[in-house]
Amino acid sequence: MEKLPLGKYLKTAGCAFSNYLAGESIYPFYASFKITHKCTLKCSFCNVWMEKTPDLSKEDVFKVLDNLGNSSITLLSLEGGDPLMRKDLSEILEYAYKKPFYLFFTTNGHLLDKRPMEEYGKNIDYLHISIDEGHDNLEFFERLEEFQSYGPEICIQIVVTKDTMDAIEEKVKRVYEVGARTVIMPACHLEGTDDYYPDSGKFGAEIIRLKKKYRNTITTPKGFLDNINKMHGCSTSSVIIDSDGGLFYPCRTVGKRIYNFTEGSVMDFVKSDEARKARQDMKNCTRRCGWYQYFATDVFASPSSFISSLSPYLFK
Repeated sequence: MEKLPLGKYLKTAGCAFSNYLAGESIYPFYASFKITHKCTLKCSFCNVWMEKTPDLSKEDVFKVLDNLGNSSITLLSLEGGDPLMRKDLSEILEYAYKKPFYLFFTTNGHLLDKRPMEEYGKNIDYLHISIDEGHDNLEFFERLEEFQSYGPEICIQIVVTKDTMDAIEEKVKRVYEVGARTVIMPACHLEGTDDYYPDSGKFGAEIIRLKKKYRNTITTPKGFLDNINKMHGCSTSSVIIDSDGGLFYPCRTVGKRIYNFTEGSVMDFVKSDEARKARQDMKNCTRRCGWYQYFATDVFASPSSFISSLSPYLFK
């Protein structure tokens, strides 16, 4: 994994300290950028493929990446839909990789055989491949060694529904056998979909058991497992950018589009009165949707959760 410029680490530390003093996550550190809503699948627990939001041009994607590079964001995940649907992906990856953040890339894997993954892999820090019943690709667990040959570290993303709780361990065991890593998350209930969300208490207990049995394999932090059982456990230290550059703030559950990453500075936006009010709306939310990205980012504030999340990368 590449090292970031010293100035970026110092900026991140300063923003984290500012968040601590303010008692809220003013500055985000993790972002997912859905560079397309187009997808090869129509997963039953997902609603992204239902949306008609247009994709940005390559030039406007670059504007978003410039804005992120000048912000507090330290980890960026390029997602979709399936980002492998974009024909200009090679140029986007090359541009993004030069920016001062770690670059994750998430795909359902169905197009891996049709894309130059070894070439793409040169500009990816971590390749996340979603493999589970919902993504209809369980056979990919037999190809993990092949996926590792692409170059970047691979992390298998497993979405768990209330009907697939009993099948978690066999997946984790396979990931453990090849020395890879996995992030495991519940299928949160999104608008327009049926409710597949598993019992959060049972889910948390099972992941903790498996983290102990298969050491340094599961990156899902303990903080996330604690947070999904709290009345309020989510945070604006993470943001999701839509395929047109729009930001639902504070989140996609209760937020409205009040900013676009192709315009202005996100660092100025998060300090605005409008953003401050939106964060208060998140604090008042009692939905407990379990959306992994929002509930897992206490790793930036909790040392124990930070270690829990990073240990699979540090001690493999």
